[in-house]
Amino acid sequence: MASLTSNKEVVGKKWSVLSSILIFGGTGYIGRYMVMASIKMGHPTYVYSRPMTPQTDPSKAELLRGFKSMGVHIVQGDLDEDEKLVSVIQQVDVVISTLAYPQVLDQLKIIDAIKVAGTIKRFLPSDFGVEEDRVTALPPFQEFLDKKKIIRRAIEDAGIPYTFVSANCFGAYFVNYLLHPHDHSNDTITVYGSGQAKVVLNYEEDIALYTIKVANDPTTCNRIVIFRPPGNVISQLELIALWEKKTGRSFKRVHVSEEELVKLSDTLPSPQNIPVGILHAIFVKGVLMNFEIGKGDIEVSKLYHDIKYHTIDQLLDIFLVTPPSPASAAFE
Repeated sequence: MASLTSNKEVVGKKWSVLSSILIFGGTGYIGRYMVMASIKMGHPTYVYSRPMTPQTDPSKAELLRGFKSMGVHIVQGDLDEDEKLVSVIQQVDVVISTLAYPQVLDQLKIIDAIKVAGTIKRFLPSDFGVEEDRVTALPPFQEFLDKKKIIRRAIEDAGIPYTFVSANCFGAYFVNYLLHPHDHSNDTITVYGSGQAKVVLNYEEDIALYTIKVANDPTTCNRIVIFRPPGNVISQLELIALWEKKTGRSFKRVHVSEEELVKLSDTLPSPQNIPVGILHAIFVKGVLMNFEIGKGDIEVSKLYHDIKYHTIDQLLDIFLVTPPSPASAAFE
């Protein structure tokens, strides 16, 4: 087995040329943003994608064609193809995984391939949500977080240079979910718990740009990077009030109690109970903001002043003009 690049070596040297980046899950929800950000920043970009079949969603095929036309190297393969995985990983400097929930533990196969390749300067696993090492949640969501912890520990044990990204909430996704801006006939908005818990809503384009910067920054090697820009910290009630101000509309707030969410978490079958656990953790318990950023952590907006992130106020302005399409998370 080839030896891994030492962490000290990675931290200590500056990369003289733009690193090449391999993205797993590049056709998924957040993955496509990562691909576009990598291209925008000029990195040679690779996407590892499942082989195309007659059953492949036409929109995915179209997306891959679009990527290819922009110079992205498309590698079709399964995660069980060990030799192919190692071969493509040996061609790049950075690996970013954006695999969805059903494939979280499949990242162990990527880790094994990185160990064999022995050349990767940085691996970013599919985190991009809550800081799983510092929060606790209802059992369905906690089981999901525990799987992510398995991946983190496997990376650390293997000595692979890493950055763990805690991006908190996908802003456009949750604005669509909470406010239903595409439904102009609806005047009711569901509020989870009291609606006063502070959350962090970051625009997906910014998450991707910051992630590509982080992946190529020696100072973030073997660190946790938390996305908590001050302009994106907001409660659900504040978000609704801001949307009312921008649209000139009034909405009826219908509260779902913590007790109701806990009951749903207990009674709904898996994986339908996972989103309930997520709503409870984020919007009732406020897990995104209930811990201090430690000395060993990095808050991303303080690190890269050249990136002007979209505040939640500016994101709502985007929804007034060209609202991003609603999306659904993959839990099965």
